[in-house]
Amino acid sequence: MAMLFEPYKLEQLQLNNRIVMPPMTRARSAVGEVATELMAEYYAQRASAGLIISEGTQISRQGQGYAWTPGIYTPEQIKGWKTVTDAVHKAGGKMFAQLWHVGRISHTSLQENGEAPVAPSAILAKGVKVYVPKQNADAQSGQGEMVQHSMPRELTIPEIQQIIQTYAQAAKNAIAAGFDGVELHAANGYLLEQFTDSQTNLRTDEYGGTLEKRLRFLKEVTTAVSEAIGSHRVGVRQAPLTTQMGAVDDNPEETYIAAARMLNEIGVAYIHIAEADWEDAPVMAPAFKEAYREAFKGTLIYSGKYSRERAHEALKNGWADLIGFGRPFIANPDLPYRLENGLPLNAPIIEKFFGAGPEGYTDYPTYHGSKMAV
Repeated sequence: MAMLFEPYKLEQLQLNNRIVMPPMTRARSAVGEVATELMAEYYAQRASAGLIISEGTQISRQGQGYAWTPGIYTPEQIKGWKTVTDAVHKAGGKMFAQLWHVGRISHTSLQENGEAPVAPSAILAKGVKVYVPKQNADAQSGQGEMVQHSMPRELTIPEIQQIIQTYAQAAKNAIAAGFDGVELHAANGYLLEQFTDSQTNLRTDEYGGTLEKRLRFLKEVTTAVSEAIGSHRVGVRQAPLTTQMGAVDDNPEETYIAAARMLNEIGVAYIHIAEADWEDAPVMAPAFKEAYREAFKGTLIYSGKYSRERAHEALKNGWADLIGFGRPFIANPDLPYRLENGLPLNAPIIEKFFGAGPEGYTDYPTYHGSKMAV
C-alpha cells in the first residue's frame, strides 16, 4: 500500500492514526493576513491527528476571497506560520499547508486597489457569497458579513503562467515556514477547479475547450510545485461531485478520473477527495471510488460528513487510506482518541466558526477535561 510520509506505513496504523484534520477556514489571522499565536495553540491542540492540513492559505493578495484568512507570500506570513508548525511538531504532529487561490470567488474590497477578481472565464456565480469585514473590522471583533462575490475578469495567458510560478513560490515558502508538505486546493469551486470544470471554463485557447486543455492548468501548477519541493510533499484536493461556488462539470467521473491519472503520472503523495456533505447531496458511488483507486496509486484521503462507522467502511473496502473529519475536529481537540474509543463528542458553536478570539476556537475541553460539552 502507498505511503503518505515516513516513517509510517498505512497498513500499520490504527483508526486514530488514519484520521486527518482537513482544511477548515476559521478567519482568525492578524493584520497582514499573518498566522497568530492563538492559531498555533489551536492546531497544536489537535496534533494527535495522523495529518493536519491547514486552513486555506492564499498564495497572493489576488488569491484571497474571505476576510482574515492567512497568506503565505510575505516574510511576516512565513514567520507567523513557523510559529504554528513549531507548535504542532513539538506536540508530535505533522502538518501540510493548503495552498489556495480563490479565483473568481472574491470581492473587490479584498483585492489590491479594488481590482476585479480573476477567473478562467468572466462568469458570475449568482448567489455565491464571500465573507468580508464590516466597516474595516478586524478578526478579533468577528464582525463580518456575507456579500455577493464580484464580477470576475478573464485571465490572460501571461497572467496564468505567472500564477503557476506564484504557486511554486508559495510551496517553497511553506517549506521555509516548517510545513511537512502542501495541499493544492483544487476543489470547492476555486481557481484550479474553475479551470477544470466544463461550466466554469469556456476558454477556446490552450487552457480550455477539450478535457486535456481544461486540465492543463492543474497539470502545470502541480508540476511546478512538485519541481519546487518534491512530489512526495504534494497533495491535491478535489471535489468531483460538489457544486459549491457554482462550479459544475458535465461529466465529473470522466473529468476527475482523467485528473487522477494525470496526478498519478506526476507522482503526488495523495489525492484528498471532498465528498458532497449537504442534505440530499449526490452520492459518490462505490464504482467511482474504485475507479479512483485504479487510476491513482498514491494515498487517497476522503472527507465529508464521515462517522466512525463510515470511516471503518471506507478503510475496510480499500476506498480510502485516511479519513478526514472536519467539523468534529473544531469542537474536539482529542477527536482521534474519542473516535478510537467510541466516546461522545462536544458540539461545535456554529456562531464562532469565523473570526473573533479563543471562544469556540481553543476553549473546547478534551474528554478528560472539566466538562463534556459547551
